[in-house]
Amino acid sequence: MIKKVGQIMVYVNDQDQAVKFWTEKMGFHVMSEQNNEQGMRWIELAPVESAETTIILHNKQLIAKMQPELNVGTPSLMFFTENVDELYRDLTAKGVTVGEIVSMPSGKVFNFSDSEDNYFAVMENGNNK
Repeated sequence: MIKKVGQIMVYVNDQDQAVKFWTEKMGFHVMSEQNNEQGMRWIELAPVESAETTIILHNKQLIAKMQPELNVGTPSLMFFTENVDELYRDLTAKGVTVGEIVSMPSGKVFNFSDSEDNYFAVMENGNNK
């Protein structure tokens, strides 16, 4: 039985730029960085306050070459926050592209894009455990 989501792999064109976005704009921190002998590098990131589920940044071109059958498209990720309005203001001030805040039955939500124009969503959820 699966108990939790451990890691989400995100394939990016520029790992250094992606790390900069997730750490400087989104407030994540680098948990680890690995580089094997074959030139494969991956960076593990997590929100500062929680490391239960992490994001692993992989080089999209290298993965596509190694495993052509693999879908290296960006997954649809939904993040949770306790204060969507505050996060929205913070990301806007940092120059992050954000969509409008929308009220849904489950809470307020907005989307944002990273430095490679991949879109993700954030939902206000006081019970985000």
